[in-house]
Amino acid sequence: MISAFTNCLKIPELRQRILFSLGLIFIARIGANIPLPGLNPLPLQNFFADQSAAGGGSLVGLYNMFTGGALLKGAVCALGIMPYISASIIFQLMGAVVPTLARLQQEGEVGRQKLSQYTRYATVCICFIQGALLIMALENPQRLFSGFTIEEYGNIVLVDHGWFLFTSVILLTAGTVLLMWLGEQITQRGIGNGISLLITVGILADLPAAAALTYRMFFAPVGVKSLGVPEAILMVALLFFAIAGIVAITQAQRKIPVQYAKRVVGRRVYGGQSSFLPLKVNYSGVMPIIFASAILLFIQQILSWAGAASGWRFMSDFSGFFMFGTWPYYFTYATLILLFSYFWVSVMFKPVQIADDLKKSGGYIPGVRPGEPTAKFLDFVMTRLTLAGAIFLTIIAVFPDFLLYTYKIPYQVAQFFGGTGMLIIVGVLIDSLRQIETFLLQRHYDGFLKKGRIRGRSVGRTRQLVDTSELKSVSILWIALGLMFIGGMIAWIAQNYFIK
Repeated sequence: MISAFTNCLKIPELRQRILFSLGLIFIARIGANIPLPGLNPLPLQNFFADQSAAGGGSLVGLYNMFTGGALLKGAVCALGIMPYISASIIFQLMGAVVPTLARLQQEGEVGRQKLSQYTRYATVCICFIQGALLIMALENPQRLFSGFTIEEYGNIVLVDHGWFLFTSVILLTAGTVLLMWLGEQITQRGIGNGISLLITVGILADLPAAAALTYRMFFAPVGVKSLGVPEAILMVALLFFAIAGIVAITQAQRKIPVQYAKRVVGRRVYGGQSSFLPLKVNYSGVMPIIFASAILLFIQQILSWAGAASGWRFMSDFSGFFMFGTWPYYFTYATLILLFSYFWVSVMFKPVQIADDLKKSGGYIPGVRPGEPTAKFLDFVMTRLTLAGAIFLTIIAVFPDFLLYTYKIPYQVAQFFGGTGMLIIVGVLIDSLRQIETFLLQRHYDGFLKKGRIRGRSVGRTRQLVDTSELKSVSILWIALGLMFIGGMIAWIAQNYFIK
């Protein structure tokens, strides 16, 4: 495997793609650390640092994870790439009920380009709405965050509110549009899915802080209880089994055999071969967890806010049932994950269309009649697979909370043992490594596994996958990034060692 990574640098096209992706990711991380003009993020950071579940016990904590910490830093990219993800999900769901969008999805490249254009327009609209709501919440934080007081933590917004609202919404929208463009460039000219990579890098931004916190758990100061060798072995084993389980369930699929009938056209015989339909166990991916977490935490925030505003104590007490660590919360959480798993599969998986396509191409499932019986068979199989995937998602989602409340492991550390972030990280890394391995096998190098070697072919190079002439002009990008990095290091050194 180590030789596979070294071979990545021997292929010019692959090397340029990797460096190009890293350069754009570096730009995205800069945007996540530039604060909005007139905003002081320290009060918000101090408030969430004082909470027992600062990293995952609130809707803001969940959103902050997807933005890579940019939200609590009040950065230009505080909205992250989530508005674009929301717009994409909206158009995917609307495609199942709006005939015009459904036809666009079936028109090939032209239809996809139109849908992408509509998605970008919707992203800008969502950014304006979410940006305005975010700025208004920061101007009156005590209304949204129970326990936040200006007397204790201070003001977040330091300038005139009207002008700050206008400029900040424009900057937040520009930050999201920049991230959207960077993600599309990475997808076209880099390695992996650009949007998913930006989310993954944002989640991994907490890894150094989690590593430092883990170190302090085992090497605490004198007089403070610390963990020992048995706990370290147990944590490593849990991390290994969590990653292995996520990889296994992400790759798991049910292969439905398909046989194609022979057709004679002129002097040629077509068909007659066997294939299969891959039905993934976790077909809905991480979307049910995101939907369930957002809705559950949103309900808790609304009930808490309404109870405090109206004076109805029973609403505030009822919101306590949806707090982290309570059995009603986990029961509702698991139920929502199950419901959203089936909802997502019912919208995205179309057994009737698959059965019609098989029938038109002369394919059939052995033992099942073509047409409606095939659709019913696929629906039956997918229903059982969805149940298994939903149970797995529930276990993965609550495992960090189990470590948090049972063994008192900080959430910043526990989130890397499962949950939404870990699912995204593993899925994106698997997809990126698969693309890299494709380049390696195309150039007759070993992949990440020895069995991936292509044998019995000439040693000469095969044709390149894409034209690399457009990748040769990235030297200007690296010069600009180098100057930005040097300037940032000088500013950091001056701020920490010379300016008092």
